[in-house]
Amino acid sequence: MQHPNSAHPQLVYLAFGPATYHQEACFSIISALAHLRSTPGATMDIQVYTDNTEPYRDLPVTVHLLDEATRTAWNQPHGYHFRSKHVLLRQVLTQHPMAVLIDTDTFFRASPMQLFDRVAPGSLLCNAIGGRYGENQKCLLYKNLLHILEERGLADREMPLVNSGVIGLTAQDASILDRSIALMDEFHPLAREAYTLEEFCLAVVAYRTLELNACTDVIHHYWSRKAQFRAKIQAWLRKHADAPLSEAALADVARVNDQLPRPPALQRLGYKALTLTLPAKQRQFARELLNGCYPYENEFDRACASAWWDKALENFAQRQGVPDPEQLRQCLRQPALRLALGKRLQEVEDHLLQKRQA
Repeated sequence: MQHPNSAHPQLVYLAFGPATYHQEACFSIISALAHLRSTPGATMDIQVYTDNTEPYRDLPVTVHLLDEATRTAWNQPHGYHFRSKHVLLRQVLTQHPMAVLIDTDTFFRASPMQLFDRVAPGSLLCNAIGGRYGENQKCLLYKNLLHILEERGLADREMPLVNSGVIGLTAQDASILDRSIALMDEFHPLAREAYTLEEFCLAVVAYRTLELNACTDVIHHYWSRKAQFRAKIQAWLRKHADAPLSEAALADVARVNDQLPRPPALQRLGYKALTLTLPAKQRQFARELLNGCYPYENEFDRACASAWWDKALENFAQRQGVPDPEQLRQCLRQPALRLALGKRLQEVEDHLLQKRQA
């Protein structure tokens, strides 16, 4: 275990719960180290706050074991688990002049030093700057909180929203986190179902106070289409588990790209023509299955096959109801689809039947 240098910029992760979150965090850290090589001589510390130290044992990070009681306390008074992000970053900034807290479902496109170059007094680094607060007036955060925010002069319809997959601050601006925590505590009862309350409160405290900087060119935050990106990352981890910092492993980081694997346009057109022979309600399902079967050149894209099949089944169930095993078999064995699936027919069928039972 390494120990952080108080003068170095700090890259901070909060990772707890099921194994998939630790897998995400490990790959994000390794991608940071892979790209750090493009800025020779640059130094930073990586801190991981976690309920499971084992996944990080081979990585050059400082690990802090986070017990359940501490995490529970960080989420009080309402048990809102994203509150802990701001509590943790506030704590780190009492000991270090600069820190960036990054979600686990991320990986780097460029050197992490580009993040720290955008963290300066008077500014907030976030993953992305979104639309204006007033653009979605059906949103719970708009309907329930606009009047209060306008009355206090805290925000208006023009306030830009932010994505908090990355939060970077200097110690001198850390006090805004006290304000964001206070707002979360106050507003949670008014917007319990608002998944994005944490980053909304961050936008409010930064409004008219801090300059906003984004970093989508440096970080890919795969909050959408998680299953496909997790499949890529898990394939990388399986391949390089024994030596995650080897030259071969670090070279492969770039092959886990930010593109959703899709067959070429001509191939998709062929799938569309082929599925016209199927009943209308099965066509989209068949095309999504075939997206997963395409022999992508990139091995990490090929690893997304089961994620495509899962999504196909999920979408079919939403449109038509969950199919019973016999319905699935009949659909897969229609001549055109059976021919298109070829050698993978049995693999697809076994996977879908197992997924349906899960």
